[in-house]
Amino acid sequence: MALAVVTAGTSAIGRPLVLALAGAGHDVALTHLGSAEAAARVVAEVEALGRRCLAVEVDAGDEVAVPAFHARAAEWAGAAPAILVNNAGIQSWAGLMELRVEQWDAVMRTNLRGTFLNTQAAARLMIAAGVAGSIVNLGSGCNKWAFPRLVDYTASKGGIEQFTKVAASELGPHGIRVNCVAPGAIATERTAAEAGDYAGQWAPITPLRRVGTPEDIAGPVLFFCSQAAAYVTGQTLWVDGGTFSQAPWPYET
Repeated sequence: MALAVVTAGTSAIGRPLVLALAGAGHDVALTHLGSAEAAARVVAEVEALGRRCLAVEVDAGDEVAVPAFHARAAEWAGAAPAILVNNAGIQSWAGLMELRVEQWDAVMRTNLRGTFLNTQAAARLMIAAGVAGSIVNLGSGCNKWAFPRLVDYTASKGGIEQFTKVAASELGPHGIRVNCVAPGAIATERTAAEAGDYAGQWAPITPLRRVGTPEDIAGPVLFFCSQAAAYVTGQTLWVDGGTFSQAPWPYET
């Protein structure tokens, strides 16, 4: 079966994506950063599904390590990747006037530069092998709305959405589709640190009246990677329970 590559494959959202792709019949190569034990557990879970898994420690923003990883993954799989999921992402939590330059640079390095480097490396292998691949970038609800105290994260995710469109335009003639999945409020350890009752704060303003789970992201990613989306590229799919499709409304509903 085809090779799927997932960055930050041990993260709260990355692990379900890796397992979903393995469950769909793909061998998976994943990256992690300082998570060797978690990576070993994910590898074991994938192998329990009857697929192969390669886990490599890679900084998503490293211009030398990223292409080296993709070359290693292709050699390991014996084929160019058919799927890339750019999931690596970090955030800081500071207002515009308090945000430090090093925080801005770190977020941009992982989120935006990382998406660029991994897309470029995977696409080069796809083009050389004549693979009509699928690339899925993880955006955010802040692609559409401004998120206070997340200025660097918001800027990076907005950039990812525009990068998706340009990449789709340029890679389309090679048969490579590029799309973006933009999650809304998803319950993870990271988001739980934002508020004492994360679900309690977000669920009431979400039309479906609940927060999402990492597993809620897997289905839309699988759709973009499948033949069901063979004529879909350059698009953003909001996986947010309807939150960012509704306008602020002063009346009771």
